[in-house]
Amino acid sequence: MTTAAQQALRRTMEIYSSTTRFALACNVSSKVIEPIQSRCAILRYSRLSDEQVLIRLKEICTFEKVSFTPDGLEAIIFTAEGDMRNALNNLQATVSGFGFVNQANVFKVCDQPHPTVVRDILELCRKGDTRKAVETLEKLTNSGYSESDVIGTIFKVTKNSTLSENLKLSYLREIGFTHMRIAEGTTSFLQLAGLVGRMAKIGRENMGTEEGTEDMKTD
Repeated sequence: MTTAAQQALRRTMEIYSSTTRFALACNVSSKVIEPIQSRCAILRYSRLSDEQVLIRLKEICTFEKVSFTPDGLEAIIFTAEGDMRNALNNLQATVSGFGFVNQANVFKVCDQPHPTVVRDILELCRKGDTRKAVETLEKLTNSGYSESDVIGTIFKVTKNSTLSENLKLSYLREIGFTHMRIAEGTTSFLQLAGLVGRMAKIGRENMGTEEGTEDMKTD
């Protein structure tokens, strides 16, 4: 709502406050004007867990007689990021488009880089294989995905990965810097290739550290 519309709502709330109760929902509370905020009791809700979203999706699929596979629901959860509304939209779009909810159909509808491919890139970086990681990344970007789509999926996959804590934090730091550059307008494959190169370098250094630690334990 625009500021002018919110001011009009504020006046309506003042006139009918004795007979009417208003319930407002928003994603960013700071965009609500102060006069309305001061008239409301603010309740903040965290994102839903993956388990909570999964339970609700299964209930809806059962009620609506929707055919699905477990990996299809996992894909919806991955794209929703804890937002139940987003999950339901993606579920409905997949059913309307294909009539069957599986991983391939979900990612076609949501038009996001496939996380399995991104996991392969991440694993190649962990092993320090820069060449193969960049080649896989190039195939992904040639599929038509923008740099912002790719960097967003790399971030989500890395955040949910089983990498060691030190390696994950190092990767997220580099991803964050690259995401910032892309958001500022430097959208080119070179940014992503540079990110993969730095991640592979960190992976090689981490492998060396782990080997050194193992040698010390052996001695």
